[in-house]
Amino acid sequence: MDMRDIQIFRAVMRAGTTSKAAVVLDISQPAVSQAIRRLETQSGLRLFDRVRNRLLPTQEADALLVEVDRCFAGFEQIEHRIRSLKSFGVGRMAIGSLPALGVGFMPRAIAAFNPTERRVQMSFQILSSREVMQQVVAGQLDLGLMADEIAVMGLEHSLFLEVPGVIAMTATHPLAHRKVLAIEELVEQHFIALNPEDASRRRLETALGERGLTLRAGFETPYAFSVCELVLRGMGIGLIHPMTAVDYLARGLVIKRLDIDIAFRSLLVFRPDRSLSQNARELLRLMRMQADQDLRLIEGALG
Repeated sequence: MDMRDIQIFRAVMRAGTTSKAAVVLDISQPAVSQAIRRLETQSGLRLFDRVRNRLLPTQEADALLVEVDRCFAGFEQIEHRIRSLKSFGVGRMAIGSLPALGVGFMPRAIAAFNPTERRVQMSFQILSSREVMQQVVAGQLDLGLMADEIAVMGLEHSLFLEVPGVIAMTATHPLAHRKVLAIEELVEQHFIALNPEDASRRRLETALGERGLTLRAGFETPYAFSVCELVLRGMGIGLIHPMTAVDYLARGLVIKRLDIDIAFRSLLVFRPDRSLSQNARELLRLMRMQADQDLRLIEGALG
């Protein structure tokens, strides 16, 4: 099957008519029609119904377009990379992070790195841990930070940060005067929980289950920063990654220790067949320094 015919098929599906596709591709309308007929013959599929001189896509055409778009997304990524290399050379980094570290922590570390002064073009994405892993595998990210809830396959990885979770609440909450909370007390409160697939949520439920208790989550959200926002609006209390709290302490968020360790683990991942650039290594050094600084601030808030 000719890739040009597939490209023409995609253009027809996107443009809606052969005439518009011909304009987009700068070829004649008969050439577009011939390519569509050729693709149908070679594939053995009826991709379009001919109705009053119009091509109406069949279900097979819609299904094929999904796979074609996936294929062309890879080509478009290559084209984007080529343009970037022409404009910026290799002085470019693409970083991805899970939300718990991506919303506040990573921007602080990137600001300390100062890509403008170093003349480094950067792309920074806040993604789910699964998306971080997938994009590192695909070569779209130079390195990423992800939670330990997903098995890391085919990637170099190391533990970047492991910290015990903290309980977030407002200063007016009845438990705000306490320094350490017993895990049993959580089931008596309006609890804002991370989603069930979150590894720290599962650790919390396991610890409660060992005591014959069940977490009664009145509200669920995938993001620790959403927990903080909801807590500040009086919706209850919640277990969060302590690094998330840094950006909310000045807004009145109060954090408390638990009497057991519910760990939040963050992994650093990158491809084994690609060495990190000097810029990436320097960013990592500053990330570790920023983490130490943030953890000192958290310790101060915990008292």
